Amino acid sequence: MTILTPIDPATLAARLESGAVTLVDIREEEEFAREHITGAVSLPLSRLEAGRLALAAHRDVVFHCRSGMRTNAHCARLAAHVEGEAYVLEGGLEAWKSAGLPVAPAPACRRLHD
Repeated sequence: MTILTPIDPATLAARLESGAVTLVDIREEEEFAREHITGAVSLPLSRLEAGRLALAAHRDVVFHCRSGMRTNAHCARLAAHVEGEAYVLEGGLEAWKSAGLPVAPAPACRRLHD
């Protein structure tokens, strides 16, 4: 069984810049609409099983929520949808912002589900 390995904001930022990972925001749509990490795709936890996943096989995936608590509470459920390496952003969006990394407004939104 795949587990979610912690990844810190700086490491994630570098991996996103190089295109090495898919970042999946599991917060609900209205949370994502308020702010999100540039390049993240939206896949609300409440729709995880109902939506069609468009995750590339054997591509590293990083899941995140606001603080990391939701992601950690559902790590087995999330990891079950990933064939490659799976990570969790330590501290979630709040840690990302605390590290001084940018967030995007709603118009840049992409969805990973129907």
